[in-house]
Amino acid sequence: MSKMKDTALDSFQYAVSEFLVRNKSILDEMTKLEDSNARVNRTLSKAVTQCGCIKINAAKQDYPDSMEFETIKGSMNSHIEGKLCPNCRDLLEKDIGRHLFYLTSLCNTMDLNLYDIIIKELERLQLLGKYSLR
Repeated sequence: MSKMKDTALDSFQYAVSEFLVRNKSILDEMTKLEDSNARVNRTLSKAVTQCGCIKINAAKQDYPDSMEFETIKGSMNSHIEGKLCPNCRDLLEKDIGRHLFYLTSLCNTMDLNLYDIIIKELERLQLLGKYSLR
């Protein structure tokens, strides 16, 4: 990551520590994190069911064990058709931001640095490559 992004992530983590006052208990943080996750899912659902800007067309994804990694990667489908409209995109960005806020709050309480966690996960992904598939 660039130095500017390093600073932005650290600044975000510091700001969260400064502005989280009412929900300081670990129990509050855990439930707020779960609630914010549910809101992300609800916003996506509403983009399908109320707005209709995206459609979910899901089916089983089959691939043989002998298929090459690049072929598997190219054959997997997100099951999403269409694109988020500007309003749904804005709502989803806000909900993801709120989720990041509570995730960062949990990191602060547990004395974890979000930037370090991201770097370690990136290193694991780079080290394991295709063996770290999820």
